[in-house]
Amino acid sequence: MRNIKIIIDKWRRDLPILLLVNTLIAGLCTLVSDMSYLLDNLLISHSIGFSISVINALVFCQAPHLIELPHKFLFLRLIFSIPLGVFCGFKLASWMGAPDVLAYFLVNPNQQWRWLATAALLTTAATGFFIVLYRAQTYRAQLAIEQQQLAEAKQSELAAQLALLQAQIEPHFLFNTLANVRSLITRDAALAQTMLDHLNHYLRASLSRTRKRQVTLAEELDLVMALLAISQIRLGSRLRYQIDVPADLHAALLPPLLLQPLVENALEHGIEPAVEGGEVRIVVDIAEQLLRLRVYDTGLGLNAAANQASGDGVGLPNVRKRLETLYGGQGRLALYPNLPSGVISEIVLPLSRLNH
Repeated sequence: MRNIKIIIDKWRRDLPILLLVNTLIAGLCTLVSDMSYLLDNLLISHSIGFSISVINALVFCQAPHLIELPHKFLFLRLIFSIPLGVFCGFKLASWMGAPDVLAYFLVNPNQQWRWLATAALLTTAATGFFIVLYRAQTYRAQLAIEQQQLAEAKQSELAAQLALLQAQIEPHFLFNTLANVRSLITRDAALAQTMLDHLNHYLRASLSRTRKRQVTLAEELDLVMALLAISQIRLGSRLRYQIDVPADLHAALLPPLLLQPLVENALEHGIEPAVEGGEVRIVVDIAEQLLRLRVYDTGLGLNAAANQASGDGVGLPNVRKRLETLYGGQGRLALYPNLPSGVISEIVLPLSRLNH
């Protein structure tokens, strides 16, 4: 089926050229003979041209590996297809009402040699034209295959890079959380159990996200809420948070673990070091047909967050690299001061929604 589809596509592409070449051959044969033979010459020329094309197509259909042979073997294929195509073309034309040139040549060879010689010359010229056309098409097909393979290789490399970036996301607070659980076991076993439940939910959600190319905003918020619930137990009254996301944006799609590093960064470098703690607020909306995610914190300020973004951490640099890789100039991460204190971390990326 694949070979038949290739042949049909090739015929659809080459048919106008075949019609033009057949018509030119008929016109030239008419010029060297008699204008009254124009219709007969058109019928004979098109019959021969289509016969050669059909025979070539049948050979390709039955033995598609022939198309991959070196060009020097193309001559062997033409030796078979051209004489047989000429013979079949003459017989097809005579069947449709044109003079039987072959039979007439056998009876009166002296009167027909000039016409046949001209036809042979033109056929040879047309064959040369189709050889050049065939080679050009073969080169284009090979180039297209190589370009596709290169694109697939780049896509595989991109996927590997993104998988590596996502795999680098290791929650820094994991060790702190485990230490808090250990201390809570002796003081408040119920609260320790609650923290373990949140941690279990967070880790399960985090691991499942790394295996996906895209998640919904609702899934990402579920992960972030588990993170904030754990931090709420650790920090107590020093942490306040709120989430402001319209319901119609819950189906928006984004790369996994994109919002989480912003929240984690706000907690680690903004809220936790501040003596009085602070508030984390998550706001998602649409700006200029782009999805905009902002994380506000009222912590220490921009210097602490900027140091983390340019330092050894993998949080914000990871997010920035993934946005650049996936969206180019359409995806970006920016940090702004949140007056009177704190930071605004903003992600902008193309808006797409999950189709139900």
